[in-house]
Amino acid sequence: MDINLTPEALLSQLGYTKTEQSIRQMEKTISNTNGFNKFSKHMLSLHDQLAHLKGFIALSNSKDVFKIKRSEEVSKEIDEEFTNLVEGWANKYKIELQKVAKKPTYYIIGQ
Repeated sequence: MDINLTPEALLSQLGYTKTEQSIRQMEKTISNTNGFNKFSKHMLSLHDQLAHLKGFIALSNSKDVFKIKRSEEVSKEIDEEFTNLVEGWANKYKIELQKVAKKPTYYIIGQ
């Protein structure tokens, strides 16, 4: 059974305040993310797994996509664990990511 997350529920799960603007941005981002409903529940579990690595999933400010990001102030070990977790998740669910040059950030393009 596929559970489709509403934009409001997803905003809440990712820690955003629900405003008209944030709901519109979430709706645009969901519609712009190829295959979103097929992997959205896995995205939330990744969000939870990233917390101990100072990472999270958020809405991009510059594009209508989700981004996976972490604090830039972490040890090399945490950096490697973050990278392995994100790339392993993407491979497992066949999700295309776009790495942001020289930053601990990935854009989620979709399936």
